[in-house]
Amino acid sequence: MKISIINGPNLNLIGTRETDIYGGESFEHYFQKLRKKYENVDFDYFQSNIEGELINEIQRAGMNMDGIILNPGGYSHTSVAIGDAIAAIKTPVVEVHISNIDAREEFRKLSHVSAKCKGTISGLGLKGYALAVEYFLK
Repeated sequence: MKISIINGPNLNLIGTRETDIYGGESFEHYFQKLRKKYENVDFDYFQSNIEGELINEIQRAGMNMDGIILNPGGYSHTSVAIGDAIAAIKTPVVEVHISNIDAREEFRKLSHVSAKCKGTISGLGLKGYALAVEYFLK
């Protein structure tokens, strides 16, 4: 199985950014643990702070992968184009958020991405990525 993990803006700072919300572990460290736990999965990882690059990667992964785990970060609440990119591909997408976006600022409660995804995992920290992998494996 081939799964792509795509992280959006500011997620390159996980582990140092707002650790009270996002925790103290870097995503790179967590990603290595995921690879070790799921040795039978061929993972691909991409992170960008640029909306167009995320759209390009969603389209690329949509042609080559069995599943996509997407954390669009702040673009969840602003990017109709990322939602459109998900709707344009056949590969299933699971949206993951480290924090509980429904328990945060009011503007974070609107996602232009969620309705285009198979499901959303929110508020379970980095463990949400592993839960998304489990979804694809079953």
